[in-house]
Formats: sequence, C-alpha cells, structure tokens
Amino acid sequence: MSKHQISIIIPMLNEAENIKNLLQHLTQSSHPENISEIIVVDGGSTDGSQNIVKTIISSKATKHNLQLLNSQKGRARQMNLGAKNASGDILYFLHADTFPPKNFDKLIIQQVQESHLAGCFKMTFNSNHWWLKLASWLTQFSWRACRGGDQSQFITKRLFNEIGGFNEEFIIYEDNDLINKLYAKKQFVVIQEWLTTSDRRYKNHGIWKLQYHFWAIYVKKWFGASAQELHSYYKKHIA
Repeated sequence: MSKHQISIIIPMLNEAENIKNLLQHLTQSSHPENISEIIVVDGGSTDGSQNIVKTIISSKATKHNLQLLNSQKGRARQMNLGAKNASGDILYFLHADTFPPKNFDKLIIQQVQESHLAGCFKMTFNSNHWWLKLASWLTQFSWRACRGGDQSQFITKRLFNEIGGFNEEFIIYEDNDLINKLYAKKQFVVIQEWLTTSDRRYKNHGIWKLQYHFWAIYVKKWFGASAQELHSYYKKHIA
C-alpha cells in the first residue's frame, strides 16, 4: 500500500487573530510523517498576518514544512494556487478559523485508503446559541444541504484535478460549488469526528440575519444564479 501524504492548504486574509493558534494546533494534532507541507496562501493581508507566518517559518516553531505564498485576493484563487504548489497526494483545505480534531491526518488517510476520495468532518461552532448548536448537530448527516466550507475539505489531488479544482469565477460559494461536483460523482464522506469553527461572522452580522442571507444565496444558486449575481448579493447584504 502506497504511503499517503497530506498537503494542508489555508487561504488567509487578515487572520492575525487566528493563524498562530491554528498552526500550533495543527502541529499538536497531527503527525509529521503524514503531512507533506502546510501551505498558507495570503490574499493581501494588511494586519500583520504574513509577518506572523514568516516568524514561525524562520523560528522553525512547527515540526511541519510550512510555506507562505502570495496570491490575488479570492479564496478560490488562493486555494487553487496552494493546490498547484502542493506535493502531497491528498489536499486538505482549511479555513483559518477552523480547528480540526486530534489525529485528523490519520482519519483522512484512513478514508482515502478505504476509497473515500473526498469529504469533510462534522462541525461544531464555539458557541452555545441553540440555533448554532442545532446547525452543528445536523452536520453529522450526509445530506447535501448540511455541507459548507467551514467543515473543511479533503480530496485526493488526482480527483481535485479531474474536476477542475475550484471555479475562480466564484468569489463566494466556491466551497459549495466544489462540493456539488463531488456529490454529483457520489464521492463524499463525512468523518464522524468534530472540528470546531468560529462563530465570528454570526456575532458580527447577527445570527438570524446572516442565516437568512446564506439561505437566500443557496436558493438563488439552486435557481441558476451566476457567480457574479451571488457575489453582488453578498456584497450588498453581508460584506
């Protein structure tokens, strides 16, 4: 059986509050022999995020091979650039405010060895609000409507290239567009371990307001809205 290795790809934009903690968490929660590299792809941060990553690289404060790339702004562009520079045969796309479970690397590799070539973890928010707890509970199920980029995304590099990677026309919804392609191929599994993600967007915008607009975007896409139309709606109501 061939040895699998994971390339962790983190798109970053003004994440000075989170990036150091995340990189420390990844070091403590995985095994160096399973991680080809961690690639942080910055989209033009202005809050010192890049300097934090550079300091960690220069001080060798992580046992993993850590790289920093610069990209045009846009998560799809940033993640595609990370994938292009990845040497691992498994890509693991992770938001900068999302913390995967301990031994996430072994859990992902186990799924790939069992011919599950793409998937995510179930997710909980760092919040006690009843709605977010309910939304978190639903992520354990395989239903398409329960998926989102905050749950992270693993996919073999071969499959990622086969489906064309992230569609860079999408400024938002890029995660869901990729997930749609994987569900169409019946190639998606939900690993039954919890990762934790931030509720900061809900705090900033209000839970019900943000949830309504997320649903609106989902429904608009369902009825055929273009990437540009979705972005215009996002800029008007959320950004």
